[in-house]
Amino acid sequence: MATPLQLGFTDYEQTYAKKKTRRQIFLEEMEATVPWDSFLALIHPVYYKPTAKGGRPPFPLEVMLRIHLLQQWFTLSDPLMEEMLIDTPCFRRFAGIDMIDDRIPDETTILNFRHLLEEHQIAEQILESVNQSLSEKGVMLKEGTILDATIINAPSSTKNKKGKRDPEMHSVAKGNQWLFGMRCHIGVDAASGLVHSVVSTAANIHELKTAAERTHGEERVIYGDAGHIGIEKRDAFKGCEAEMRIAMKPGERRVLPDTAEGRLLNLVETAKAHFRAKVEHPFRIIKCQFGFRKVYYRGIRKNDLKLKMLFALANLWIIRERCPCIA
Repeated sequence: MATPLQLGFTDYEQTYAKKKTRRQIFLEEMEATVPWDSFLALIHPVYYKPTAKGGRPPFPLEVMLRIHLLQQWFTLSDPLMEEMLIDTPCFRRFAGIDMIDDRIPDETTILNFRHLLEEHQIAEQILESVNQSLSEKGVMLKEGTILDATIINAPSSTKNKKGKRDPEMHSVAKGNQWLFGMRCHIGVDAASGLVHSVVSTAANIHELKTAAERTHGEERVIYGDAGHIGIEKRDAFKGCEAEMRIAMKPGERRVLPDTAEGRLLNLVETAKAHFRAKVEHPFRIIKCQFGFRKVYYRGIRKNDLKLKMLFALANLWIIRERCPCIA
């Protein structure tokens, strides 16, 4: 864990203020919830080591990890992250940086650390590690899975050096609106509402094509919206013993007859919708709380790794009160 810091005047003002800001409260909660030792153990084997040739030593791994998590939680670019460390005392305290004695990582150092995590797919390992710990503690039960997907917009402008849009993104019609970007498909534990699977594709890839990748094979029941109609006919689900509770098409539901049978079917669909609502909570956290409403990198792979890190952190946010520390 970070060592105690020598506080400046601004740090003292914030530390001993009568009222804590929402940002301070959030960071204190995540400080107690994040399994730091587990995360550090995943990154340590690939982190830069001092060499006999000398040169400036690398920043402490924990400092860089904390800065990276701040980037995810507050949707900060590499240059803006450097500025926020200079400008914001609570960020420096969380990162373990002493403004008087320590260097502050510049934007290039922050960029290189992010690239290191991407190169070794650390985000995917972190999501697996978090979910494994939650399963061992009985928080994630794995008896049911809720499937859903959301479209994340990408810049459609061609005002860039190449004069082209991102070739890996795609346009798709949703209702009467055309969107350009990627689609994030997730599988959510039906009991806890925690994300256990994340698959990223272009926006025009149908949800059914990734359904098998978002289930773990131990489900007794699988929930999905109307986009998953016909899932039992897919080769991956033939012989699957899990009960499929897929929503009726909205058009069919609207014309249900006003009879006892029609009203019963409508109540069943309402019950399904209430249960499926759990899948929207992780989307709300990454879009509204963490601010990931649009694609920030070019290509599916980079954004897929960012999403896996965000959903791992979203899982920790969801369980912060039930299970304050999973380490």
